[in-house]
Amino acid sequence: MSPLITVDNLCMDFDGKKVLKNISFEIAEGEILGIIGRSGAGKTVLMHLMRGIEQPPTSGKIIYHISACDSCDYTDVQSAADKPCPECGGKLKSLDVDFWNEKNEDIKRRIMRRSAIMFQRTFALYGNDRVIENVIHALDDINYPVEKAVNRAADLLDQVRLSHRMMHIARDLSGGEKQRVVLARQLAKNPFLLYADEPTGTLDPETAHLVHKMLIDAAKNNNMGMVVTSHFSQVIEEVADRAILLQDGEVIKLGSPSDVIKRFMEDMDDTEQFEIPEFGDRILTARDVYKRYISVDRGVVRAVNGVSFTVSSGEIFGIIGKSGAGKTTLSRIIAGIIEPTSGEMLIRIGEDCVDMTKPGIEYRGRAKSYIGLLHQEYDLFPHRTILDNLTDAIGLEFPKELAMRKAIITLKMAGFTENKSKDILDRYPSQLSEGERHRVALAQVLIREPRMVILDEPTGTMDPLTKIDVKHSILHARDEMDETFIVVSHDMEFVREICDRIALMRGGKIIEIGKTAEVLAILTQDEREVMGKPAP
Repeated sequence: MSPLITVDNLCMDFDGKKVLKNISFEIAEGEILGIIGRSGAGKTVLMHLMRGIEQPPTSGKIIYHISACDSCDYTDVQSAADKPCPECGGKLKSLDVDFWNEKNEDIKRRIMRRSAIMFQRTFALYGNDRVIENVIHALDDINYPVEKAVNRAADLLDQVRLSHRMMHIARDLSGGEKQRVVLARQLAKNPFLLYADEPTGTLDPETAHLVHKMLIDAAKNNNMGMVVTSHFSQVIEEVADRAILLQDGEVIKLGSPSDVIKRFMEDMDDTEQFEIPEFGDRILTARDVYKRYISVDRGVVRAVNGVSFTVSSGEIFGIIGKSGAGKTTLSRIIAGIIEPTSGEMLIRIGEDCVDMTKPGIEYRGRAKSYIGLLHQEYDLFPHRTILDNLTDAIGLEFPKELAMRKAIITLKMAGFTENKSKDILDRYPSQLSEGERHRVALAQVLIREPRMVILDEPTGTMDPLTKIDVKHSILHARDEMDETFIVVSHDMEFVREICDRIALMRGGKIIEIGKTAEVLAILTQDEREVMGKPAP
């Protein structure tokens, strides 16, 4: 196969810190290259440089081997050279383009128009528009003929197997469906190269597998190359032809996905032991909690349907279930974000039991300040340093020395080493990997010193090694801060290792509560397929 991209001795520094170190490799036309590594390895920075959306590299080159029309702006892969341009009939000429050379700014823009990118955790859809309208907008962006746009949009939705959702409002889709709409929008650009940055990191395993198949089919059907970053071995195994292992900004191994993954997994170490403590008094009591709402499509929906359970102080309690089971709605009732239709939700604060279902500063308002919630879709202030993000979360003015000390202690509890904690305090969220930002968001919750922390899909964007760090940080936080955790997750391996007890939800009801292993043993085959294996 003809080469498409040559990366030659690429280096990237941020504030004097080397993020990429002498990276060199080639990608062939139509090849799917996987880039794996733990959070902070440099995967996203490398992808952004290859796509052209970072500042220029500190040194080294990225060479695109393309063909370009001499009469219009059309570009294609180099193997198309000497053929007629499909846009204007002109001749396609072979070019080797130094992508970041200032003299090549015009051809760089032309190349970027024939490449596309799917960002991690960012669905980038017009939420109030219908699915087919979202794809038509993408066709409008490339000046696709208006009279042909509807049929082309329908064809693209067929390609990602979403024709049965084309008239749905985009915001009402599931995460996997949104990701497939994003893929259809990117394919609308007719790219010869697609970048996919952690494309399925927040999806359940079954949905992730479907999106992986969509990506592979899209590459084959469109003769399209692809670069996929992930810290999940299953993604690389399922999607990639070849793989690269990045570690601290360096290529450690380049080869077959199986060989690269084997090397990646060698660094896993989960030998630290923790004792299960004696639990304290009840900190949470839920009695006959209901939450109903009206849906235009479905009538009365019983999102939470008569739920009762208790959680003890110092316990790590899990809530599991398939999508739509009601677990997220229940977690938000516990956090005081959603008011239940009926029932009681009692939180113990000091020696008092406060009913979260009652509004006012003596009830829900009082209890909410002692409950921390880490959303799956968390936010950090992009123009504030990590230290400022953490101290702003407390809402108090601290002397800088005390603020730094408190921030470092909390970052360690969220899975960072002490040296890494000190290193990132003056950095901005954009200078961290997605997994690192997730851990900073966890630290934002812990620094408020809550009595109880609710974690909504806490491992969705984390690599296996970081999961171990975060598991340890949760267990350390329980030991050192006398913390209680409620974990809402579809990552059954994580739940198995971290939770003392779990509640299984189906159709808004709790079907079973008990020790983790006992409840996991009664999962249906369908639930095992969706939940009973690690995240992708």
